Amino acid sequence: MTLRYAYNTNGAANHRLDDALRLIADSGYAGAAITLDHHHCDPFADGWRIEAERIGMLLEDLKLDAIVETGARFLLDPRAKHEPTLISPDAEGRARRVDFLARALDIAAIWQADAVSFWAGVPLPGVGREDATAWLHEGLERVLDHAERVGIDAAFEPEPGMLIETCGEWEALHQRHPRLKLALDTGHCIVSRDIDPAAAVRRYAAHLGTVAIEDMATGVHVHLPFGEGDMDIPAILAALDEIGFDRLVSVELSRESPRAHQAIPESIAYLHDRTPA
Repeated sequence: MTLRYAYNTNGAANHRLDDALRLIADSGYAGAAITLDHHHCDPFADGWRIEAERIGMLLEDLKLDAIVETGARFLLDPRAKHEPTLISPDAEGRARRVDFLARALDIAAIWQADAVSFWAGVPLPGVGREDATAWLHEGLERVLDHAERVGIDAAFEPEPGMLIETCGEWEALHQRHPRLKLALDTGHCIVSRDIDPAAAVRRYAAHLGTVAIEDMATGVHVHLPFGEGDMDIPAILAALDEIGFDRLVSVELSRESPRAHQAIPESIAYLHDRTPA
């Protein structure tokens, strides 16, 4: 089985979405991981559904499959990065995040995407772990119910520095929420150092909603171009090939937007050179 690659549009934030998608397609990717944002299919814009349908037709024309990403920094609050979240102390804020994730699932259904990827959030000062965990469980149930209604996988991403940081913590969540898929960012494994990335691929093979790949330095949460960190990329690709992973493997280079026109083709060339035959 040939692995299928995508590129995350958070690494093409200086491009119009249409231009980014054409560059991704022209470079030989099989799909795009589209980070919904104010300038890339704004999920809160008037006429969001018409725009999502238009983008869906473009994806079809370009022969690109899709993943929906929800990590836009200031989409919900222009004054607070990534806020509100599923664990914000304000109930109205938590509801706004749930509404956003539901809208992301609606857009994913239009695009027939692999999954919607999302995370817990960072506990704000004064928020205890017990309260944050209870709010997370409540929000997850609402998100998973909507995901089931629209027929799209909701994939949860352990994120360094957030309430749920490791694959092991995701596993505990999954025991309570068996519908919850794993959004595995392989680089995060060597940041949190809880499990080897290739071992994570094998351990969670039955539960992978989406997989992201990039280079990273051990213990440092900075997404790096391939060849600039400590990731054993061939080992990860071999593990994905071994389990027969047939969904998109997305390149996430969120700091490379100023050179996206170079990073997009460079990344897939690097991966193709190391993809198991």
